[in-house]
Amino acid sequence: MSTDIIILAAGKGSRMRSSQPKVLHKIGAKEMVQHVIDQANSLDICKKEMTMHVVVGHEAQQVEDTLSGQNVIFALQSEQLGTGHAVGQALKNVSSDGVSLILYGDVPLTQSATMQSLVDIAKQDQLGLLTVTLDDPNGYGRIVRNDNSEVQAIVEQKDANADQLKICEINTGIMAVPNKFLHKWINQLSNENAQGEYYLTDIIAMAVADQVAVVTRAPASEQEVQGVNDKVQLATLERYYQLQQAKQLMLAGATLADPQRIDVRGDVQIEGEVFIDINVIFEGKVTLQSGVHIGANCIIKDATIGANSLIKANSMVEQSLVAENCEVGPYARLRPGTELSDSAKIGNFVETKKALIGKGSKVNHLSYIGDASIGEKVNIGAGTITCNYDGVNKFKTTIGSGAFIGSNSSLVAPINIGAGATVGAGSTATKDIEENQLAVGRGKQVNLKNWQRPVKQ
Repeated sequence: MSTDIIILAAGKGSRMRSSQPKVLHKIGAKEMVQHVIDQANSLDICKKEMTMHVVVGHEAQQVEDTLSGQNVIFALQSEQLGTGHAVGQALKNVSSDGVSLILYGDVPLTQSATMQSLVDIAKQDQLGLLTVTLDDPNGYGRIVRNDNSEVQAIVEQKDANADQLKICEINTGIMAVPNKFLHKWINQLSNENAQGEYYLTDIIAMAVADQVAVVTRAPASEQEVQGVNDKVQLATLERYYQLQQAKQLMLAGATLADPQRIDVRGDVQIEGEVFIDINVIFEGKVTLQSGVHIGANCIIKDATIGANSLIKANSMVEQSLVAENCEVGPYARLRPGTELSDSAKIGNFVETKKALIGKGSKVNHLSYIGDASIGEKVNIGAGTITCNYDGVNKFKTTIGSGAFIGSNSSLVAPINIGAGATVGAGSTATKDIEENQLAVGRGKQVNLKNWQRPVKQ
């Protein structure tokens, strides 16, 4: 049986006070509408039998550009005439059989299990409706039931009478409907109400009239069905989302110094017991192997950190591979293309880029190592720079195992420094150095007697 996913994403979101469409604001560094699409794509439905529809309106092209490359059919709602009208714009591409699941691009945290429960109901020729009971239902449509607790209708707040306003079970707007009924009911909608809009919720009364059972389900948490209308609500959902990510990490074996102070903006895989200090940000795809320790205020992006490695405070690791038993930081930056072999050490205020650091090698202080291949057990002295860029092209520095590079040295690439070679402190090396050679490239020191220091004018 085919399943159509209809995501309503046409609203302007004026209360966001932003030029960006509301559904493109992010939770966990992912657009809200993308959260909805990803959860729907994880439903237990054959992908050949699923069609994804996104109804766009305000800044439609921006939304379409953001979602380009995905298997999505866009429908344009040029006028904002209500949720029923929005669904109607997608119907021309919706099959006459199968079922439709209706979701919202500004309700980002609905889980696939919740969606699946509604789809399963609709496949039985019933209408699956997601409701939730709130302590304060103000502003929401109320679920009206008869004496047998059967759903009879949804009444919007502005149309509700005094008794109906006392109802605490509210409509989330999320539902699954057999397509044969959806086509019929959408065409029967009227805009004779306080808002002058075509309410999708009116199809509930139509279902009752047609003796189609309305079966309700509730989400696992209230936050699953919370929408975002302003940046306060966006921030509230962000913190809830991050707390859920923190719980998943802890269940996988991570010890968090403070679960309230961690941000996951991607996918973090934990392979054993690890420790994560406060204010750590994970972006993209990150893997932490057993025994890893991440210090405070670190940013780890698209990286793998090997077993028992230590990333000290205030360091950034991006698109890099850190092997086992390494130390990085504090205040270090591993830029894309960096690979540390086992037991390598990168110290404070060291930056690396596109560099292979061999087993047991050390770059401890105030250095830049870029476009370089460094062998095993190499010592790079403080203030060393690989001069890899001539203003137009990049060149490589190669340093053999066991070499010693003195402090404050400049290695002008392309250059090869042989195994066991030594570069004297303060040298500028411009030529290849053979194995076990000592290279000293300094200007001759001159000491002047009776030199008068400058005085302030």
